[in-house]
Amino acid sequence: MSDGTFGPEPPLARLLLLASRWFDAQLLQELEHQGWPRLSPAQSLVFAYLEEDGVSPSELARRLGNSRQATHELVNGLCRVGLLEVGDDPARRNGRLVTLTKQGREFAIAGYRTLMALEKSLGARRVSILRRLLAEFDVGPSAHA
Repeated sequence: MSDGTFGPEPPLARLLLLASRWFDAQLLQELEHQGWPRLSPAQSLVFAYLEEDGVSPSELARRLGNSRQATHELVNGLCRVGLLEVGDDPARRNGRLVTLTKQGREFAIAGYRTLMALEKSLGARRVSILRRLLAEFDVGPSAHA
């Protein structure tokens, strides 16, 4: 089949994946236009799984569905551009935490504003319907992966 769906209708999972990639591509393009560093889609996904107080590298890897090594490479790249830092975890002996830098917080805020503008461009009714339908899948950080 020329459309790659292997059936009469594309699976919902495919449509959701394509929509997610569209949002991410638009987001990354706009952030780069605003002067932020160019990130890969894999790097931008890291921001979806960060927490205000930080997250351990192993937990971040679990949430991303990556190996620790792959996650380490993503985090190191984001540290090099000044958006993340890795430091000691005060709650765990020898533990480490991945946290946003001041610049990383500004980047995350710019990203949030950009995503809200993208949603607005879709129209309030469509966004309301999508939020209602997709809200039950947002089960919190502990269930990601």
